[in-house]
Amino acid sequence: MTALSTTSGVKRGTITVFATAITVSNIYFTQPLLEWIAQGLGVSSAAAGIVATAGQVGYTLGIVVIVPLADRARLRRISSVLLAITALALLTGALAPSIAVLSTATFVLSVTTVLPQLIMPTVSSMAARGQAGRALGAVGTGLTLGALLSRTVSGALAEATGTWRAGYFAAAAATALLLLVLPRYMPEQSPHGGQGRIGYLKLLASLPRLIVGHASLRLSAVLGATGFAAFSAFRATLAFHLSQKAHRARTGRGRPFRSRQRARRTGRPLLRSATDRYGPDTVNTVGLASAGITFVVFLFGGDSVVARVIGCKLGYGTTSAQIANQTRIFTGPAALRARLNTVYIFALFASGAIGSSIGLALLEAHGWTVMVWEGMAFLAVGALSLTVHSVRQRRTSGVQNSVEAGPCVAVGRPAGKGG
Repeated sequence: MTALSTTSGVKRGTITVFATAITVSNIYFTQPLLEWIAQGLGVSSAAAGIVATAGQVGYTLGIVVIVPLADRARLRRISSVLLAITALALLTGALAPSIAVLSTATFVLSVTTVLPQLIMPTVSSMAARGQAGRALGAVGTGLTLGALLSRTVSGALAEATGTWRAGYFAAAAATALLLLVLPRYMPEQSPHGGQGRIGYLKLLASLPRLIVGHASLRLSAVLGATGFAAFSAFRATLAFHLSQKAHRARTGRGRPFRSRQRARRTGRPLLRSATDRYGPDTVNTVGLASAGITFVVFLFGGDSVVARVIGCKLGYGTTSAQIANQTRIFTGPAALRARLNTVYIFALFASGAIGSSIGLALLEAHGWTVMVWEGMAFLAVGALSLTVHSVRQRRTSGVQNSVEAGPCVAVGRPAGKGG
């Protein structure tokens, strides 16, 4: 594989450093700790679940109120402040005496842990021409691996130390270390020049207009949202489905193995991102096909362990499609890239919440099969959107070819008559 090239003036190793920015994992590492938190703080499982909810709500809020700031430059300062607040919130959480303090600390750290979504549009601007997909894939791989490994590491630390607090202490230390390194590689000013004169409220007010004015954003948002909703429904319901089928013990033993396998393999399609070579539409088509096969396997495989393993592996093909979606929207005006990413990521998380909620309701009321059909319905919406987009592109291309051919015919005829 050839080395990833960047534009002139970018410090060597910047993309590699960005790929290690795993602060996004801070919204996931609490998930395997909820039972430990409930026991340690003497609260119910439902009360402990507030911690995970606070993390999701905080991250969604951070996407909307913080990510647009990347279009106002001063990225080095922003990254330093966010990492410092995140580290302090993690330390507060580690020392929290009650579920209220822990939930508040988790909410705060999740609001400020959106730094990876500031990095994405920055990386796109730093990459050399024709390598934006590879750059986004490299950073996306690091973020995905961080999110996957954080669950395993936090659970292992809790097992080894006998307390959930170890996970928070470890995350605080890792974030503090990142604070010493990452800001040095962040540009002082945004690579695309920024729009420092635009007020913060105007930045936020401009978000809805982006949806109307950018067809590439609408397409990417629909494709990303439908795929994320489908797999959010699957992830939210799988544990309940397995417990209903009395597979809980076997699933518990298999979890560490599956996490390690996913950590090794999930990044491969991202690193080999075909977006730069074949274009986002082709990668999205492959991703939708992979996701569709996944849910067919879930539908006809029943409770087979093999079916679940095959389905999960195929499902991660959609991760590379996310890179294609972001590559597409980052072809828009450079000064809008952070806000374009804001709308896109918000669409993902909102759809994920909707997919999970509907999936849980369907599972309880009608069972696993109906939930699978829900996922297939979401994917069908995405496939329809991509099909309509492709048809419109072909029509536009045909019209352009006709226009280009027209003058040649018009010029040729008089010449023939005159001869």
